[in-house]
Amino acid sequence: MNPVETTPALALPPPLGAWESFAGLYAFQDARLPAAVELARRSPFNRRRLAHLGPGATVADLERLPLTTKDDLRAQYPWGMLALERRDLATYHESSGTSGEPTPSYFSERDWHDVTDRFSRNAVGLGCDDTVLVRTPYAMLTTAHQAHQAARSRGATVIPADNRSLVMPYARVVRVLHDLGVTVAWCLPSEALLWAAAAREAGYRPERDFPALRAFLVAGEPLSEARRARISELWGGVPVHQDYGSTETGSLAGECPAGRLHLWADRFLAQVHDPATGTGAREGRGRLVITTLYREAMPLVRYDLQDTVEISAADCPCGWQLPTVRVAGRSGDGYPVGGRKVTPQQLEELVYRLPVEFGVLFWRARVRPDAVEMEIETADGRGTAAAARLTHALRSVLGVGSRIRALPPGGLVSREELCRSREFVKPRTVFAADEDWGRAVHYY
Repeated sequence: MNPVETTPALALPPPLGAWESFAGLYAFQDARLPAAVELARRSPFNRRRLAHLGPGATVADLERLPLTTKDDLRAQYPWGMLALERRDLATYHESSGTSGEPTPSYFSERDWHDVTDRFSRNAVGLGCDDTVLVRTPYAMLTTAHQAHQAARSRGATVIPADNRSLVMPYARVVRVLHDLGVTVAWCLPSEALLWAAAAREAGYRPERDFPALRAFLVAGEPLSEARRARISELWGGVPVHQDYGSTETGSLAGECPAGRLHLWADRFLAQVHDPATGTGAREGRGRLVITTLYREAMPLVRYDLQDTVEISAADCPCGWQLPTVRVAGRSGDGYPVGGRKVTPQQLEELVYRLPVEFGVLFWRARVRPDAVEMEIETADGRGTAAAARLTHALRSVLGVGSRIRALPPGGLVSREELCRSREFVKPRTVFAADEDWGRAVHYY
């Protein structure tokens, strides 16, 4: 046995199913917590915060600690959260979010084994016969890297497409999906809608012409059940599975074969936090706060993800004995409209409940004090009916007034954008006399 594995703080994480009940899972978390705290003490930030904790830290002890926030991580940029020697670090990442300030995140080789193992647990069941299109950002974030490594660890072929690069316009994505026989696509939910539109522009029928595609695995955006159903319908019934996580943590939850989202609670101590009282619990509704149990490079103690969730320990047909989680979105995501609060998830649900023949894939909303102003892109000739149906739904379901404007195809997402096929050209410095040297040292 490798000597490092005999150190309690560096013990290997358990395999799925190593406990037989929720009581056993919670007992495991309690037993693992002191070693997790010892790992956390190695970083300068946590060393100060945990100085007064004894060697046998408990969940009750954690409750007396302040939350770790995204602002704390930004304030510790770049290395204040690091709990290893720099030479032992595998990768460095950042997520700027909406603040524009870098939020550092780092992983050791052990951490990556943990991340890829968690990510691979989902119901998709990656294997050596799969060709996986990775269409989330590679640059600085962790999202593409965890999918890439997880797929390779299961013997799958990976197509590293990225989604923040001129190299992969939508038309090229559609070509790759079709010609290379992609079986699993890892992407944002909105990407799956864009590809369906781009496929139609290219002359394909997405519900029929991509027979190899067997699953979408999505993350990075809230996913309403209505949008999930619409994506699946557009692609001929291909199932849509969800992963939930962050750049700071990697995958936090994945879907089981029964279609429920389970927290990886053998790798994190997850609690729902009540901001009003400062108390937490393993089940219920509140802000998700996690403490890593095995993270080596950047242990997190009482880290507030700022997401409102509902955690339940109800039995699931999959038998995983891991709590299920429903993610309601970021705290404070709601907007006041006429005395009520409206969330993006509520609006999305109503948009994608519209009949499929209305052709509504793309929309946007602007919230006014008295009404919700929306634009929806509809099929030719269906704009009036779609706007009327959505106006009624907003009033009857959410109790708010609205001003809906229906746009023709291309009104929100241009056909030019869907069809653009310009691909990567290396920069040049030497040109012939009849060539345009205005393209020097540019990427196109």
